[in-house]
Amino acid sequence: MATKRDYYEVLEVTKTATSEEIKKAYRKKAIQYHPDKNPGNSEAEEKFKEAAEAYEILSDEQKRAKYDRYGHEAPGGFGGAGGFSMDDIFSQFGDIFGGHFGGGFGGFGGQRGPRTNRGSDLRVKVKLSLKDIASGVEKKIKVNKFVSCTHCKGTGADKGTAYETCSTCKGSGVVTRVMNTILGQMQTQSTCPTCNGEGKTITKKCAHCAGEGITREEEVITINIPAGVAEGMQLSMSGKGNAARHGGINGDLLILVEEEQHPELFRDDNDIVYNLLLSVSTAALGGSVVVPTIDGKVKVTIEPGTQPGKVLRLKNKGLPSINRYGTGDLLINISVYIPENLSDSEKETLTGLENSPNFQPSKSVKEKIFTHFRKMFD
Repeated sequence: MATKRDYYEVLEVTKTATSEEIKKAYRKKAIQYHPDKNPGNSEAEEKFKEAAEAYEILSDEQKRAKYDRYGHEAPGGFGGAGGFSMDDIFSQFGDIFGGHFGGGFGGFGGQRGPRTNRGSDLRVKVKLSLKDIASGVEKKIKVNKFVSCTHCKGTGADKGTAYETCSTCKGSGVVTRVMNTILGQMQTQSTCPTCNGEGKTITKKCAHCAGEGITREEEVITINIPAGVAEGMQLSMSGKGNAARHGGINGDLLILVEEEQHPELFRDDNDIVYNLLLSVSTAALGGSVVVPTIDGKVKVTIEPGTQPGKVLRLKNKGLPSINRYGTGDLLINISVYIPENLSDSEKETLTGLENSPNFQPSKSVKEKIFTHFRKMFD
């Protein structure tokens, strides 16, 4: 027989924990290992039962005092603690969950009515260019999904027939049973196996959807992407997911945003950055150059004596904030190209300029460069 773990260790609380702290700890564990969240996971089910056993002892002052003194080997045991079935747990402790879970194993406390089906969510990825992101865009996508059956209008019932109240649960969607335990009589509820919790059954099923009320088809969906979205953002369209069985609530369409890499520009939050590579002569003499933006190309004036590392800023040429708090800028980072292969005459020209005072960096220029690099590494 496996050795039982310390109950305080199971709930991850100290021996001085208050009753409220123990209750919160058990609620956290039960939600973590709840069968609805871990279908078919036997290990999670055992931990779920283990947490219930620990809470059953530590939430009772007398049993807790006895456990603190003797541990698991207390004389006379703890009055039948442990060995719970799922229905026992939900019946005895369900009220502490405040309705956190609804389905499966009878739910957590409270009387339930017939279940309303909900369709599953659909997830799609949409690739966007910087131009799409800057202005917002409408995209049409084709998805293969469950839609409401057109022949029975989603009811699942053949024409001329209808639903009738489930004879097993009398329309409640649940079945109730009373069981005798060592703790006394306990009443449990579980989903009706005849109608799957819907409270009604079909007299004659629709032949086109086999009584499900849904069929799989392709559908074109129009998506309106707002300006300013970013890589990894998820948008949601309510009711555009899979249709639900028997006319329930449709799921949602979840849209994951992917950004296409621009060949020359890259994004830094809402700013757009461009690396401008100047020739030595343009950097020294100045001039005008053409640079790309999201909307096209623009002319930019280069001042004489422009140094590598200088950043030119074009206001409001970046991306808008999705919250409409303004628009980013286009940041033009200046780099200067130093030629690698020079002719003899070019070398002679540069050698002649080498001794010119204007070709030697001044003290102020050296300080600017030092300050620039220090900021880069701060």
